[in-house]
Amino acid sequence: MALLLGALRVLLGGFFALAGAAKLSGHISAPVSEQMKALFVQFAEVCPLKVFGYQPDPMSYQTAVGWLELLAGLLLVVGPRMLQDISNLLLTLLMMGAILTLMSLKESLSTCIPAIVCLGLLLLLDVGQLLSQTKKVVRRSRKKTPSAFKESWK
Repeated sequence: MALLLGALRVLLGGFFALAGAAKLSGHISAPVSEQMKALFVQFAEVCPLKVFGYQPDPMSYQTAVGWLELLAGLLLVVGPRMLQDISNLLLTLLMMGAILTLMSLKESLSTCIPAIVCLGLLLLLDVGQLLSQTKKVVRRSRKKTPSAFKESWK
């Protein structure tokens, strides 16, 4: 179980780190970089933070999301347990925001599927780590009866 969770963590962390790097740099794939710029103009218009009165600049929004994905992805792979949990939470919130943004743009379900799958895998990783952690905490132990208690029944 631990090996499977570790593999999933490395896979997700690598994916998010690569996706973040693609948003930050045009050197990875120039066509994808240009497409991202156009998409983030639309994403900024329906940003979930707009509810709180914040309207992000599309380039700043893309840069912030890129850094968040890159750093959280790297921490998910190589960080200590506490930072892995924090990065999993941040990436989960980011995927929820991505799904909300795509739904606000009235995109098709096929466009939302990658974000939904990533969210599902992040939640699976979180639940799996929680279950493996509780197995370590809950241990069966024999309770020894104090000898004074045994003697009173004789």
